[in-house]
Amino acid sequence: MAQTGSFSSKVEQFFDCKKYNTNFKTEALAGITTFMTMAYILAVNPITLADAGMDAGGVFTATAISAIIATVIMALYAKYPFALAPGMGLNAFFAYTVVLKMGYSWQFALTCVLAEGIIFIILTFLNVREAIFNAIPQCIKYSVSAGIGLFITFIGMQGAGIIVKNDATLLSLGDMTTAPAVLALVGVIITVVLLKKNVKGALLVGILSTYVLGIVAELIGWYVPNPEMGVYSLLPSAPLVSLPPSLKEVTFKFAPFSEVFTNIDTILSFIIVTFTFLFVDLFDTLGTLMGVASKANYLDKEGKLPRIKQALFADAVGTTVGAMLGTSTVTTFVESSAGVADGGRTGLTSIVTAICFAIALIFSPIFLAIPAFATAPALIVVGIFMLDGITKVDFSDLTELLPAFLTMVMMPLAYSISEGLVFGSISYVLVKVFTGKRKEVHWMMYILAIVFAFKLVAPTLFNL
Repeated sequence: MAQTGSFSSKVEQFFDCKKYNTNFKTEALAGITTFMTMAYILAVNPITLADAGMDAGGVFTATAISAIIATVIMALYAKYPFALAPGMGLNAFFAYTVVLKMGYSWQFALTCVLAEGIIFIILTFLNVREAIFNAIPQCIKYSVSAGIGLFITFIGMQGAGIIVKNDATLLSLGDMTTAPAVLALVGVIITVVLLKKNVKGALLVGILSTYVLGIVAELIGWYVPNPEMGVYSLLPSAPLVSLPPSLKEVTFKFAPFSEVFTNIDTILSFIIVTFTFLFVDLFDTLGTLMGVASKANYLDKEGKLPRIKQALFADAVGTTVGAMLGTSTVTTFVESSAGVADGGRTGLTSIVTAICFAIALIFSPIFLAIPAFATAPALIVVGIFMLDGITKVDFSDLTELLPAFLTMVMMPLAYSISEGLVFGSISYVLVKVFTGKRKEVHWMMYILAIVFAFKLVAPTLFNL
């Protein structure tokens, strides 16, 4: 007991727990809470990137290891109770826009993520990220998260068969008698009820509950596996505990130079995709840091976050390392607020979260057997959480509302986060200029609008 006490005392001293009126036990419980609220990424990310052709097992391992590395850097360097992992929305952009819609290889997308991470490291040391943040209008910042929320909700409903393709109307309601559709909706209700009752790890419990119900449905013959149709058995392969899946199919699998620089189209696409990763990750991270830091009373009198450079560095390194390992952009998770709400105030909380991710590595058969319809409730509910940003837009000012609306709505309708950013940015500059409010537009926005406009017309002008 004396040794344990000595160890915990040293840890508390290192993380300056007394300053924040916390202790080893409180921080440890907060770290577990944070993990429980964000562990769904271990199930969702492999499924999402597998749709792009990546090895699900390798992505699972890359997801966990990148989360561990980035979160440990956050804990030891920035000493904040913030956890990081491959982010929702950006993985959807990776798989469904860059690969499935634009037609590029997942290696090409991974190269864009690597480029983003390297640029982020440079921008962090040059203190440019804060300057970029200040240049983008608030209405677009708020609407980006809402647009991504709608997008991932749409993807979740597709994965469950709630929304399906229809030749006549493009989309329509799916067969609501099937097990995936019914169980996904049941999972949403379960998750929301748990959240309302403040149950720790409600998102993860919602996924697991839906998964268990799916297994029951398979055992009674309602859910029928058919591998040829992409419907697989829900029963995890034995053993349930095993070594992590190999990374060899996804690690350092970047696109060759010839693919990135084939022609003007690929070069332009590479720039646009990299910038989109950069843009969304930038505001997702900064927004999360500000929101969670505010709840933890970290912001100073001027509203600034001490050690923000260190926190942003953790995000930048996480993205770079994650790309090398074989996963999409790593970002700070808003679910970190759950740990903060549980009393977490120092990097010790993040250390515990990282340890939980390490433990999860040996339970890969369970996570990889979880189907898309079981993760759909988490996607839908997280989508709900991300909508609150749009309420901060000034609805009485059409020059603010139109760009925000286009940014938000074009993401799910065009099935592309980048198109939302393109339409929002261009419309913002145009409506401000033609209504005599050009002074409200930062000079950098003019450059972005020109680049985005060129992106829209280039395929036609150059017959790309």
